[in-house]
Amino acid sequence: MHTVYKVLLVDDEFMISDGISSVVNWSRLGTELIGIAQDGLEALASIERQRPDIIISDIRMPGMDGLQLVEAVAEKYQDISFIMLTGFTEFEYAKTAMHYGVKHYLLKPCSEEHLVQAISELVSEKRELTDQECFVQSIQYNLERVLPHAKEYFLKELVTNRTYGLKEWKYFEELFDVQFQDQRVRLLLVEIEGDHEYLHLFAVKNIAEDIFHNPILSTTVGGHVLLMMEDKLSETQLFHNIDEIRATFTRYYHDDLTIALSEPGDLPQARQLYMQTLVYLNYRFYLGEGSLIMERDVYSPGERTLPEFEYDPERMATAIKAGHWQEVGTELNRMFQQLADLRYDISQTKSYLIQMFMEIIRLSGSTEMKRYMDQLPGMIESSTLHSFQQFLLAVAKEITLRRYEQHRSRQSQMVGSVKQIVEKRYRDETLTLQSIAGEIYMNPDYIGKMFKKETGEKFTNYVLSYRIQRALELLEQDGNCTVSWLAEQTGFGANWPYFSKMFKKYTGFSPSEYKKVP
Repeated sequence: MHTVYKVLLVDDEFMISDGISSVVNWSRLGTELIGIAQDGLEALASIERQRPDIIISDIRMPGMDGLQLVEAVAEKYQDISFIMLTGFTEFEYAKTAMHYGVKHYLLKPCSEEHLVQAISELVSEKRELTDQECFVQSIQYNLERVLPHAKEYFLKELVTNRTYGLKEWKYFEELFDVQFQDQRVRLLLVEIEGDHEYLHLFAVKNIAEDIFHNPILSTTVGGHVLLMMEDKLSETQLFHNIDEIRATFTRYYHDDLTIALSEPGDLPQARQLYMQTLVYLNYRFYLGEGSLIMERDVYSPGERTLPEFEYDPERMATAIKAGHWQEVGTELNRMFQQLADLRYDISQTKSYLIQMFMEIIRLSGSTEMKRYMDQLPGMIESSTLHSFQQFLLAVAKEITLRRYEQHRSRQSQMVGSVKQIVEKRYRDETLTLQSIAGEIYMNPDYIGKMFKKETGEKFTNYVLSYRIQRALELLEQDGNCTVSWLAEQTGFGANWPYFSKMFKKYTGFSPSEYKKVP
């Protein structure tokens, strides 16, 4: 039987509160209207007495308004949900209530449909939360009541300590009323990702037992959950059950599971099957968190001859120094894909990762390098290959883009220096890119390329344009000056015909025609 949730209505406008109270079918929504308050202060008094689950409140009221009411309630009753009624002009203002978890806003006057939808959503959320709390409480209750189990002890001893003899097998068969001999079994070893407590292991164990309908044996061992089951399910059904275990646990505890599944074997081989699953779990490093790992996913040592890992640190360093992030990202992704395909022994792969990491961070400053180094131990110890890839890509991108900005800044400074020299020497007809290069001690071809990249035009065009601009200024100052004088004053020397040609190219007029332009 579902809980009936109590609703309090808060509005100083009688027409609105009366309309809402009469139009909504409260019982059909699984709710009960317990009262109507005229303002926030009256609402607080009612809340103290009746503890509603949902409050529908106007945002503008005398005395204590809706936002003040939300703030006051949030301090004491975090489980009370709000639906805010607001005018269009104060809608943005109402969003400040989001800080206190308010999700529902309705514009006044609101339709019955929108109000019913908002109430239904809150009721659904509260029921789902109640179900989750009941589930977690039931798990905790069972944990407190259940003592260490003889079956769990038997399985733990079976896979970790010794091989049982005929006498022990017979004893446990009688104790558990189970025929162990001649059974084909598989082991399932489950690891919880992230920080967790024993309660979480206990929950996984209970979920798995329920989904596999009471497997032969189950226990917790070495921070994992271990199940032994008969090898009688099809692979499709087996995978379905494993997916259901993960989905159920994630729904209630919001953590993922990595699961190793052994090959089928006879029950006396349980220790070897358990060692199989431990090896499989190590390959979580390559396959990622939340994987199902089996024999087909693992390369056994000695099965194949592995090629050498191809890594060119100088090429990577050159691309980083040049600030070419696309090239750096492509090369890093290629190397990580190669490591994933090769699947060396994990310690060998980690040695390559450390080498790559060190080659990259040595291109940063000392302060940044220390910050990066502080992050390395945790990443190497607990990360998967994919998470280390994301970490290293982020580090490399940060360093590469910083190099790019430094390079661009130096490039801009160089182009600025070239422009200053042009401003000073534009009258000098010997002004060339080569002469400027000699003055600032740089390669003329490099200057030309960087100048075009920074300004969008060639150096020679820039100088011509600048000289014509100066000529126009001189014409503005003295309209009676001669063409030959203008040519000499703007770096064309005695070559006034060339000056006239360039002047007309840039302005559309000859110097003589330009003088006559009104």
